Amino acid sequence: MAHIVIEYSANLRERLDLPGFLQAVHGAALATGVFPVGGIRTRAYEAEHYVVADGHPDNAFVHISLRVGHGRDAETRKRACEAIFAVACHQLADLYEQLPLGIALEMQEIDPVLTFKKNNLHDHVKQRTARQPVSR
Repeated sequence: MAHIVIEYSANLRERLDLPGFLQAVHGAALATGVFPVGGIRTRAYEAEHYVVADGHPDNAFVHISLRVGHGRDAETRKRACEAIFAVACHQLADLYEQLPLGIALEMQEIDPVLTFKKNNLHDHVKQRTARQPVSR
């Protein structure tokens, strides 16, 4: 399981290709092979009210939080973080060159005792995959 939550400052609203960014980050998480496709959820929230650094209105941020299921070793988690962060930074490179921008990513493990889940997404993804024609 991986819940990817992206927060970004409102001054990026017109400058950030949010659908493209979400797809890229989601795809990077899938490409790591660490998380099952039926367990990844990616979403973004705009922070309308914020203060960054010295409070200048040009200052911006993108913060990515990954909340993952318990049980992966530290090296696996680190490898996943590095891969996802690299894609995020690549996607944000033009903005990073144009304005003061802080980019951050953090991963947190979800407590296995205090999490409850009900999920039929894995079955539906398998069924859709099985129905897709083989390309030649």
